[in-house]
Amino acid sequence: MIDRDALRLSLELAGLTTLVLLALGLPLAAWVAWSRRRWKFLVEAVVSLPLVLPPTVLGFYLLQGLGPHSPLGRTFDRLLGHPFPFSFEGLLIASVLYSLPFAVQPFAAALAAVDHRLVEASYTLGASRLRTFFRVSLPLARRGVVSGAVLAFAHTLGEFGVVLMVGGNIAGRTRTLSIALFDHVEALEYGAAHRTAALLLLVSFAVLASVYALQRRPFAAWTGR
Repeated sequence: MIDRDALRLSLELAGLTTLVLLALGLPLAAWVAWSRRRWKFLVEAVVSLPLVLPPTVLGFYLLQGLGPHSPLGRTFDRLLGHPFPFSFEGLLIASVLYSLPFAVQPFAAALAAVDHRLVEASYTLGASRLRTFFRVSLPLARRGVVSGAVLAFAHTLGEFGVVLMVGGNIAGRTRTLSIALFDHVEALEYGAAHRTAALLLLVSFAVLASVYALQRRPFAAWTGR
């Protein structure tokens, strides 16, 4: 049998991470796409860092920065009533940071591809920057935005290293499907491991197939065109 608590927790974590990345990632992606600041490359490097950074390194620094002995960690404890490590909220923060480039890069590529003449036309008609973003830029970049959201969801669903570092392995609280799969293999429960791995494989394939079907062009998921 599939660990239903782990499945529920994984879906909940991936869904909430995707929503947070839509809320935070779209403004960041718009700035990356349109800013002409000379130091923009530094922001791009920070956003892309999780692509090359081992998840254990990210998890370690999160534990150091938000652990119970740090000022931010004590603030976290006071606000939520429990410490950052071994909590679902801790997993959510770690997942948002770890999946950030998988959302922001497609968002930024799609927004950068929007014809700037249409944006300027909206300004000349009296629309504000915010209204232009939601009525012109975002609809035209919708494919890239959907692709980024779907890829962030799939990436979060399969997280292992950063989840184990920050959340540990608490059933019903921080034990995701990837952690459950690791447990099954360690316990030599290969039947359960096969079922869990097959579920993750099918979900990942379905997510990628939906992205490419949406784009309708090979390997266009990162361009939004």
